[in-house]
Amino acid sequence: QVQLVESGGGLVQAGGSLRLSCAASGSIRSINAMGWYRQAPGEQRELVAHLISGGSTNYSDSVKGRFTIAMDNAKNTVYLQMNSLKPEDTAVYYCNALIRSSIFSIKDYWGQGTQVTVSS
Repeated sequence: QVQLVESGGGLVQAGGSLRLSCAASGSIRSINAMGWYRQAPGEQRELVAHLISGGSTNYSDSVKGRFTIAMDNAKNTVYLQMNSLKPEDTAVYYCNALIRSSIFSIKDYWGQGTQVTVSS
């Protein structure tokens, strides 16, 4: 089994910064991709940033130029550096990972979510 544990959320003023971390542990043969999604109250979950093994990244238009996703392969950890935060960035942020546990098993995993609140 695989677990994703997130940390780094909190309350910050507009214009401030936060860094989210998500550590994967358990039965991991390889990590194909990791990413961050967010869900605001009454809204659907949306992609924030995505990173594919090998380094290719993808960002939503709303965070381009402000957020940066990076991965420490040795630690099986993905980070989301969030700068110039805006009140509209307020949401629960979820880590997602596509992990191969064996030759025959590749699955999509989700973290428990971490709250990010940006005050105006």
